[in-house]
Amino acid sequence: MLPSYSSTERWLSRGLLDVLIRAGLITVLVIACFRVFHPFLNLMTWSLILAITLYPLHVGLRNRLFGKDGYASTVVVLIALAIIVVPAYLLGAAILEPVQHAMAAVEAGEFQIPPPDDSVATWPVVGQPLYDFWSQAATDLTGAAQKFAPQLKEYGLALLKAIAGVGSGLLLFAFALIIAGVIMAYGEEGHRSAVRIASRISGPERGPRITQLCTATIRAVAQGVIGIAFIQMLLIGVAFVMKGIPGAGLLSLAVLLLGIMQLPATLITVPVIIFVFATEGASVAVIIFAIYVFIAGLADNVLKPLLLGRGVDVPMPVVLIGALGGMVTGGIIGLFIGPVLLAVGYQLFWQWVDQPLVPPTEDAGER
Repeated sequence: MLPSYSSTERWLSRGLLDVLIRAGLITVLVIACFRVFHPFLNLMTWSLILAITLYPLHVGLRNRLFGKDGYASTVVVLIALAIIVVPAYLLGAAILEPVQHAMAAVEAGEFQIPPPDDSVATWPVVGQPLYDFWSQAATDLTGAAQKFAPQLKEYGLALLKAIAGVGSGLLLFAFALIIAGVIMAYGEEGHRSAVRIASRISGPERGPRITQLCTATIRAVAQGVIGIAFIQMLLIGVAFVMKGIPGAGLLSLAVLLLGIMQLPATLITVPVIIFVFATEGASVAVIIFAIYVFIAGLADNVLKPLLLGRGVDVPMPVVLIGALGGMVTGGIIGLFIGPVLLAVGYQLFWQWVDQPLVPPTEDAGER
């Protein structure tokens, strides 16, 4: 005998089935939208980060350009592109010019390697193999190159991939700047939309505060990480150029990258100081150069506490840990996403901790 169901049970089962079907359709729609949007995820994320970072500059220019958002966004984007493209072009020219001269010297047979000193063979572990290879390269450069052709090919391919990666990164950054200009032109509407979304997720009281926290965190990271790294690059790079250090542009770029990765600039400055002392001796100019470069390499230790947590309603270590952890897990873009996630989580956690517990009612106590 088949079991009989009441009308209420049949209505509940039909309602449950409708909910499951709607949930399934919504899930399929979300997955399809994500797959369509996924190729542009990094581009749009960078655009949003750049727009939030540069928006105060956009507002300042807008007030001077008769309140025209489009004009202000165009000026900001052009200035930012010039700051990126011009140094990149100069750096590329500085790298290609010595390579071209070396290739021309090799083709003309004018490129020669001086023979090694006999003391090289006495170096521990690597002395004798290095002396043999150096001697062969000094007498027969072609034979030495053919001997290590597979290794040279592997390193050459790795170098070409790295150069291609840098080029694609610059193109991505340029397109992200252009899209950021469009976002800044509609900045006020975008801010209202962000507040509405945050309020819908976390409630009308927390929504504006979370939006403000995310904005302030992104700007603090841009100022406290990239800004400090850029300042260090300028301080150290100017000294390298004035002193005539070989490869001053590449070394300055390495200082910038180390600063973004939160590694000490002394990894570059200390070897350069040792090189200058070894080649020029301990003169007054060298001592002044060494002291200045060493202090400039430590400038981030003073600037980070001043800039990294400024304007953010969370402790500076939270932002720093988020930047480091985000970069380890997500690369450069994680440098911004990590602090935002950690700052929002930190605020929500302490709001939950500080929320007063609801005391039991008298009726519940009597029971």
